[in-house]
Amino acid sequence: MTITIARSSNNEKQTYNTQLEGVTLLTVLNHIKTKIDPTLTYSHSCRSGVCGSCAVVVNGTEVLACEYKPLDGDVVEPMRNMSVIRDLVVDACDVSKFNATAHTWSEGSVSQNVSAHDMESIERQSDCILCSSCMSACPVYAINPDFIGPFALTRTWRYVSDAREEKCGDKIAAVQVNGIWDCTLCGECVPVCPQNIAPAQDIRMLRTKSGVMGYIDPSMANMFAGGLDFGSPAF
Repeated sequence: MTITIARSSNNEKQTYNTQLEGVTLLTVLNHIKTKIDPTLTYSHSCRSGVCGSCAVVVNGTEVLACEYKPLDGDVVEPMRNMSVIRDLVVDACDVSKFNATAHTWSEGSVSQNVSAHDMESIERQSDCILCSSCMSACPVYAINPDFIGPFALTRTWRYVSDAREEKCGDKIAAVQVNGIWDCTLCGECVPVCPQNIAPAQDIRMLRTKSGVMGYIDPSMANMFAGGLDFGSPAF
């Protein structure tokens, strides 16, 4: 089986031949590094599909190397929309930056009983393993590198829809610029999520919530050239 891997040292792709079959891509990468080319660089940790650190792009689609079983001729590349440190290792510092922009944490909660239904409504978003596959697949970064992104926005919805959260208004305000209205709702982020989270759906819900609170899509506001007064956001 041949595997082609993008190498950052020469900005070219290097092909490796292995006799491995029916194993994970991570096993193949480990074999190449220990038996063929010790300079190959990539990330991994848990080997169980729960840490997200081994995410890469194979044939144009984001996968977890510890779960994906490669085929002959596969092309492996680093995650997109992030700076490459070396080979398949990328700098994911933008994840923290966008999380900070979107206030993706609890900023105060009300002590109250929460129903099983309410907990189920935020359970899926809480399953995120921080692999950044949704960010890598998102086409918006090609035109707006400051886009908060599907990863942070789906986490925003997790807290906004939490019945215990006190500062929903602050979180909604934080995602109006470079956020929910910049998303094209193309859905490219959905099939690549290993946890079956649907960021596009969460962003739709954030838009609905924003409308209820008095916000409007800036592109719609521009159509009226400021001629309509929609009032101030209601908190």
